[in-house]
Amino acid sequence: MAISPSISHSRFAQRLLRRYEQDQLSLPEGPPTRQSLQQAYAVLLQQYQDVGAALRVLRQLCMLRLMRLDCEQAADLQIITRAVTALAEVTLDIACEHSFAELDALHGAPLRPDGQRAQLWIVGMGKLGARELNVSSDIDLIYVYDEDGETAGNEVGRNRISCQEYFAKVVKRVYALIGDVTEHGFVFRVDLALRPNGNSGPSVVSLDALEQYLMVQGREWERFAWMKSRVVAPRRAIDDGSASAMRSVVLPFVFRRYLDYRVFEALRTLHQQIRDHAAKRSAGHPERANDVKLSRGGIREIEFTVQLLQVVRGGQFPELRTRPTLDALERVARAGLMPQATAQALAQAYVFLRQVEHRIQYLDDQQTHVLPTADEDLEWIARTLGLPDVCSFFKTLDTHRELVAQEFDVLLGGDRPCKSCNGNGKLAQTAQPEWEAVFEAFPPDVRAHLASWPNNPRVQALREDARARLLRLLQRTAQWLKEQRVDAQAVLRMTDWLEPLLRRESYLALMLERPGIHERLLRLLGAAKWPAKYLLKHPGVIDELAGGDLFTTRFDPAQFVAELDARKRALERTGEDDEESLLNLLRRAGHAEQFRTLARDVEGVLTVEQVADDLSALADAVLQVAAIWCWQRLRQRHLDAPQLAVIAYGKLGGKELGYGSDLDIVFVYEDPHEQAQEIYAAYARKLINWMTVKTGEGDLYEIDTALRPNGNAGMLVTPFEAYADYQQQRGSNTAWTWEHQAMTRARFVLGQDGLRSAFDQVREAVICAPRDAAALRSEIVSMRQRVQQAHTVPTDSFDVKHSPGGMVDAEFVVQYLVLLHAAKHPELRPNVGNIALLQRAEQAGLLQPGMGQRAADAYRRLRQLQHTSRLNEDSTQLGLEEVQDQQRVISQLWAHVLGER
Repeated sequence: MAISPSISHSRFAQRLLRRYEQDQLSLPEGPPTRQSLQQAYAVLLQQYQDVGAALRVLRQLCMLRLMRLDCEQAADLQIITRAVTALAEVTLDIACEHSFAELDALHGAPLRPDGQRAQLWIVGMGKLGARELNVSSDIDLIYVYDEDGETAGNEVGRNRISCQEYFAKVVKRVYALIGDVTEHGFVFRVDLALRPNGNSGPSVVSLDALEQYLMVQGREWERFAWMKSRVVAPRRAIDDGSASAMRSVVLPFVFRRYLDYRVFEALRTLHQQIRDHAAKRSAGHPERANDVKLSRGGIREIEFTVQLLQVVRGGQFPELRTRPTLDALERVARAGLMPQATAQALAQAYVFLRQVEHRIQYLDDQQTHVLPTADEDLEWIARTLGLPDVCSFFKTLDTHRELVAQEFDVLLGGDRPCKSCNGNGKLAQTAQPEWEAVFEAFPPDVRAHLASWPNNPRVQALREDARARLLRLLQRTAQWLKEQRVDAQAVLRMTDWLEPLLRRESYLALMLERPGIHERLLRLLGAAKWPAKYLLKHPGVIDELAGGDLFTTRFDPAQFVAELDARKRALERTGEDDEESLLNLLRRAGHAEQFRTLARDVEGVLTVEQVADDLSALADAVLQVAAIWCWQRLRQRHLDAPQLAVIAYGKLGGKELGYGSDLDIVFVYEDPHEQAQEIYAAYARKLINWMTVKTGEGDLYEIDTALRPNGNAGMLVTPFEAYADYQQQRGSNTAWTWEHQAMTRARFVLGQDGLRSAFDQVREAVICAPRDAAALRSEIVSMRQRVQQAHTVPTDSFDVKHSPGGMVDAEFVVQYLVLLHAAKHPELRPNVGNIALLQRAEQAGLLQPGMGQRAADAYRRLRQLQHTSRLNEDSTQLGLEEVQDQQRVISQLWAHVLGER
């Protein structure tokens, strides 16, 4: 069976396929179940002739199957966790029975005083007890037997030992069959640390000893551990009911008959110990800080949240007693202990975090919960979760963890005061030298900029681990500045960008753990001012900097539309495709693509024309997707596809869109339906709203429809026949010359093919209509004068767009040449942009040799200057000496075509 792309990235899967490809058919198709696992074991035992080997190969086949189910088929979390749990139960049962058979032959059966066989129960704790095992879980076990006694002896009555000794031997043999590492690996890692007295206690205890321990020595945190306990093997002890004897010992210990609020402090202390342990593990290893289980807002905090409510109230409300976390969340919500919306949000967070945990473990079969740092690993995790990219993954992860942490803190009354804070929550003086040491590494201007940070409320509100992260991030920045990898301006802009976002700790972690993003971000911020403002509005897009193909690819409209369609279908499958979700989906995708273009732009990968092309193509694609989604949700929809077209004018029409540009569009329709005007007007208003309304993700574009027939006084949507009449001077209500100038840059953006061809015919008829040269020249010169009067410029400055000899002059010349000569020169009819049209006009003999090319080069340079000024948020009015060559060339072009001013 060939390895699929969904799991081929897993090193673990690669190893398994190399070793066990021929064994895959031993496990029946579908999610592994108790029955299918037992069938597969029987086949493998016959093949390998060894219990331990058969159990290990069974485990490897099960893991390979689960990777396929999870990553290829998006199986529900419970399918995966229950399959791993079934594997544990089946293999422990087999190991038990095999060990019993061997030891019975040596020592005889273990007998209670009444002569009946003594029973051993393997108690699964934690995730095994709750049927929630992850794919690389260890299994927490406690071995309990029902009564003391001794064995019957072997065939000749010798080798009698106590039940304690017998079952201790069982424990060793089971461990050897399950936990020992052989050439085939292991079945499960086994942990007995939760037994009475921990690692210093006996490996197996009697039920009486367990009860005595829990009554006398049992600690509060053990109540949480035992709450999920369940006898998981041997199967015959479960089937015959003997294992139910455990309940009378465990339930009174876990659930008290009163509302037991003492456990709050116990859980708070336990949680702090876990955090302290996690902090120690990550000390000097920042990559270990992003632990989806133990870090703030991780899996453990969801489990603690629901377990706390269960333990406190479970004594009086037995309906709260359940092991699985998701079921427990439903029950505490039904009991009114948690708002339903909160329970649902925590459940969604739990599922997502557990799925992330599984993908981390699929990579190398390691018992870890720490996110990898390699970009390709993170991209694989995002992709197999159905997310479009790592940025979306981190954003989703951050959203879930923030919610979990907030609910956990609310439930526990917040964390204990940090050791480096005084009673006012301010940094204690002991922390000040740490800041000073970091600041000393920066040059004076940056140091002065950072001087207020220790007293900044946002900095003071940071938790200790986040503050440490911030300091390490600043230390790395200072080092790069010293090495001249980045400049001081970039650092200043980064601090200005970061300061308002300090409460969103995930960005600190992201940059600290992924130096590539940190460095690219600094380069981007150092290149221009506008990116910092954009990033402040949309900080989540910074992960786009991690893409390995960022600077080697261009925007792909077809891929963009396909990905959005796939994401929408994914939302539909889960019932999350409400209008707000779709609005945010569209915005996130649009912002991410615009940022990718911005990054390529400031890195010098794209020319100004390529930037404009990509931004225009992005706007086209966003309009296309929004139009489809809006129509699907329009109440008045009467056709499968609307008979409406969107015509782009101005910068969008000429494919010269810039960052933050408005979209000049006109709506036309061709539909005989009696209510077509009302339907398409409602549709156009909805589409404009979808593009302009601000959600939590911001907006997309401002829309300007003033170029429609009769401008703002005209109808929002126009019947195509009326539009054609208006443009082609038929009837009393016709277009002005300046509207025909605009038509030279008009472009069909979306709509049915029939409307596209009809529009192309109208456009060609308009620009090819016969015109009097003198009258056209007079009207265009007059219009240029009105534009100039509306944009006054100081005499010692040159506005790259509006001054004489600027971009508008070149654009008006092009429009004049097209309107006057397109009929005789078909090469001027296509909407290919001003630069190409200037070159074509020269080739057609309409300009002096070299004039068109020189004008095209001058126009390109002015666009570059305008683009750079806007990126730096500088004025587009420059000194005359900076642009005198370009001004002269375009002024000569104007004089040659339209005469001296």
